[in-house]
Amino acid sequence: MRHLERLHIARLSSARGVELVRAAKRDGLAVTCDVAVHHLHLCDVDIGWFDSQARLDPPLRGTRDRAALRAGLADGTIDVVCSDHAPVDDDAKAVPFGEAEPGATGLELLLSLTLKWAAEDRVSLVDALARLTSAPAAVLGVPAGSLAPGSAADLCVFDPAAWWRVDRRSLASQGRNTPFLGHELPGRVRWTLVDGQVVHEA
Repeated sequence: MRHLERLHIARLSSARGVELVRAAKRDGLAVTCDVAVHHLHLCDVDIGWFDSQARLDPPLRGTRDRAALRAGLADGTIDVVCSDHAPVDDDAKAVPFGEAEPGATGLELLLSLTLKWAAEDRVSLVDALARLTSAPAAVLGVPAGSLAPGSAADLCVFDPAAWWRVDRRSLASQGRNTPFLGHELPGRVRWTLVDGQVVHEA
């Protein structure tokens, strides 16, 4: 029987999951994991009166789970923050909660929500950004997430002190549904470069 060499767990969402990953790493197992950025900020209370914007997969858990996810990310148990970008069109959300399609736009909120978590939990900017850059590159085993000489100039230039309001006009994704509509978030992206070429300018 072939032994599993490494395991990556996507979109960890519970306190028990954090405990199991922490124990596995303590035992020396090659386990990595990520958490969707919205699970760092939201919990089941945010569903309110069954708001379909908060219908996500995996679903939002309790406050204890959210606290464990935040702590696990801060102490390195959780390796990566992901956007869990799953845009859903208006028709699929304009139905009762139980019938709504799970998902939300996340790509455009990933940086800002990560910065918000880092500020609230007193995680350094360098460590927070590593969860979005070098850490996922290391998990995937790809030569990215670094500014080393000779590496591709894939850069995001942003102003961490600039705040912006999440509304439908500020989102470019095809599906503009997110539980964070109306929220004020830090971190305004000014330029995005791919291989040294500007592909987005605010």
